Amino acid sequence: MTLNMTRRAALTGAAALPLAAAASPLLAGGHGGKAPAPLAHSFKLGDMSVTTLLDGSAMREGPKDLFGKAASDEEFAQLSAENFVPSDSVQFYFTPTVIDTGSEIVLFDTGLGQGGIAKAMAQAGVSADAIDVVVITHMHPDHIGGMMTDGAPTFPNARYVTAAAEYNFWSKMEAGNRVGDMVAKLVTPLAEKMTFLNDGDSVVSGVTAVASHGHTPGHTCYMLESGGRQLVLTADLANHYVWSFARPDWAFSFDASPEDAAASRRRVLGMLAADKIPMIGYHMPFPAAGYVETRDDGFRYVPVSYQLMG
Repeated sequence: MTLNMTRRAALTGAAALPLAAAASPLLAGGHGGKAPAPLAHSFKLGDMSVTTLLDGSAMREGPKDLFGKAASDEEFAQLSAENFVPSDSVQFYFTPTVIDTGSEIVLFDTGLGQGGIAKAMAQAGVSADAIDVVVITHMHPDHIGGMMTDGAPTFPNARYVTAAAEYNFWSKMEAGNRVGDMVAKLVTPLAEKMTFLNDGDSVVSGVTAVASHGHTPGHTCYMLESGGRQLVLTADLANHYVWSFARPDWAFSFDASPEDAAASRRRVLGMLAADKIPMIGYHMPFPAAGYVETRDDGFRYVPVSYQLMG
């Protein structure tokens, strides 16, 4: 890891805090008395049950500075218009995923810590006590915010898993770094129950770590495999369904190492496109599942409709 990546990781991690703070849980029943908004979406992957959980969402202005700072205003506006998205605002979604392997229930990321995940899990019929394993894809605030509730573990019966490189980086951050301080408060107290993985290691049977460093020093995707079917949880590999796919080399402002993040995007998205493997992306529009196809010098995200039903 270079010194530049170390410093940038600390700075970009802290910069992510305002985005997480601006997010608001989508409250059930918050649509003028109409039916509750769907906060959970379930499907089968072989013998696994997979459920995406909408923890919250946030609108932010100025997406060009986040996703296309190196592009001209004209190029960014044209790409946005071609894909029917505004070039002056962006909607972020925050979507943990829970799977039931038949023997263990595994949660990937814990959300913002504003109560949204509890509502989504309740809608999905999953209790916090039932979680056997909590996997942290990386330690930005919108992924670790729900680790603790009122000073106690939110998932009291769980063991915890994360990449060794990720924990080693953030746990050694000096006091005063805002993300490091969050890790010290929410993650470090659980370290005795934590397993640290490297690329290719197994979380449980059918769940394998896929190193995708760059967004953070230890950012990790996870391959799910069951009954001859595969799916990849891409976490923050790509953070917008248009800009991050069509222009995978464009730096995202919260990437610790833009070069490594772009290389990871091309490698993992290229694999998904070539092998026609579906993905779940933490910040994709809910229900956050889709496919990837190669298009020109980049990729296109294709949201699921009914392909994963049944």
